[in-house]
Amino acid sequence: MTDDEQITALFERMCTAWTGGDARAYGECFTADCDYISYDGTRAQGREPVIASHDKLFRGVLYDSALVGRIESIRHVSDGVAVVQATGSVLTAWRTKLPKRRLTRNTIVAVRGAGGWQFTAIHNGRIRPVHPPEPDSPPARLARALVHASRRLGLGRAAAPGRASSGTRRS
Repeated sequence: MTDDEQITALFERMCTAWTGGDARAYGECFTADCDYISYDGTRAQGREPVIASHDKLFRGVLYDSALVGRIESIRHVSDGVAVVQATGSVLTAWRTKLPKRRLTRNTIVAVRGAGGWQFTAIHNGRIRPVHPPEPDSPPARLARALVHASRRLGLGRAAAPGRASSGTRRS
């Protein structure tokens, strides 16, 4: 089996463990020292906290839910290290289709150890594209006016003593 096939099998095993409500099997997909960032920004460090939090979820609000996901790409950054981009969503037992507003994009770091591939870091983020307004739009003009006013009044970031400026100021 190729590395990509093994990583894909690991991803599928992770989804199957979630769907089976098996927090221990879910956690075994991750290294003992993993970093796990949930969609809400919560961070768990280590396999045991991942198992504990998912056990609570699987016995509670995510009881009998399914993790439905798909790998979009696998990029090998060095021998035994790959960055996996995937999408996923949780299908609760009372739904028949995935809710669009709960779709997440996951960046996962996979590492190959003596026992095979495991995930050592994962970051989940909800897919909710933001389309920034054009530079000459009313919101952008208002933002620039607020910056100029705060500078004149000595407020905000520009007024913080001893704080370095990040970036170049424009007038």
